[in-house]
Amino acid sequence: MKISNQEKIQNLLTRNVEDLIVKEEIEKKLNSGKKLRIKLGIDPTNPQIHIGRAVALWKLREFQDLGHKITLVIGTFTGVIGDASDKDSERPMVDKKVIEDNAKLYAEQISKILDIKKVEFFYNGDWFNKMKLQDFFKLTSLFTIQQMIERENFANRIKANKPVGIHETLYPMLQGYDSVEMKTDIEVGGTDQLFNLLAGRTVQKAYDMTPQSVMTFSLMEGTDGRKMSSSWGNCIYITDEPDDMYGKVMTVRDELIPSYFRMATDVRMEVIEQIEKDMSQGDNPRDTKASLARAIVARYHGEQAANDAEDRWNKQFREGNKPKDIDEIKIKPGKLIDVVSMQFDLSKSEVRRLVSQGGIKLDDEVVKDIDQKISKSVLVQVGKRRFVKFKI
Repeated sequence: MKISNQEKIQNLLTRNVEDLIVKEEIEKKLNSGKKLRIKLGIDPTNPQIHIGRAVALWKLREFQDLGHKITLVIGTFTGVIGDASDKDSERPMVDKKVIEDNAKLYAEQISKILDIKKVEFFYNGDWFNKMKLQDFFKLTSLFTIQQMIERENFANRIKANKPVGIHETLYPMLQGYDSVEMKTDIEVGGTDQLFNLLAGRTVQKAYDMTPQSVMTFSLMEGTDGRKMSSSWGNCIYITDEPDDMYGKVMTVRDELIPSYFRMATDVRMEVIEQIEKDMSQGDNPRDTKASLARAIVARYHGEQAANDAEDRWNKQFREGNKPKDIDEIKIKPGKLIDVVSMQFDLSKSEVRRLVSQGGIKLDDEVVKDIDQKISKSVLVQVGKRRFVKFKI
């Protein structure tokens, strides 16, 4: 069934959307027939994009399908400072080379979602590295220290006697100036970006431009229920291989299933509402989660890859089969806690927790003694999915 432009606009303005500033303003722009310039800023402090960050990219895809121009700014200058929007402690400055290297990896990942040939890329180092000091002072004069420290995370840090770097307070105005250079009509971002996005309206007004409209999206929880963050290791990356992606989704907490359907798939809202209702009435979350995993893998790798990943998952975990290709690692004899910690990149406290929960096996035998030694070649299983053959 063909969807009308008005239905597309309605979905664009509602699904996963938290703030529309100003709603009537955005609707007027979308119905004007003008080709709008839609901006998303990316600070590539991590080389991979997770499905939480991809929520904004899929929203850009909706704008693109309606014929609007997608403009992406890579923070080759601001990324060095780092956005402090969601940080409860001072964020260290990032090496410029790291930012540049990560930026090179972004286009390929973004092309999984957007028609990359129609995307206009900007790098804000191009203008900030040339900005004269008097022009910088003009920019900073648009804001006050009081405005900056009223931000919730800054206010909390000051109250807790934690430092707030001056460089951190500059970030919103710099992001706002990007919108001047890019001639932005609408800027999008997560709810944690609202202060920064509104700064763009202030800066554009000062430069005699029509202020950009603002759209923010819900933030996605990671597999463990906390905010999805690379530093916490609870991410599903859009570059994950199908089996890894499927497996990660199957570890998502049951109560997050409906929000994952809303934010990480294109399953219709009425279907998701029914899923939520069925789960509240005791529906088995395992089968529902399998449908979710299939939908997410299919979105990034295609239907066939999703079906194959599900088949392999079922054979391994529902039918009890081990994977065929198990890595072999040569090790020296030693305490299990030391060897497993090193080879599986786990902290020793994580190894202790896994042992206490019966989550580590040696040759199919559950490990009960944390002080057990590994003195011979053995098949090690950590959790449900990780197998390694240790060779002595």
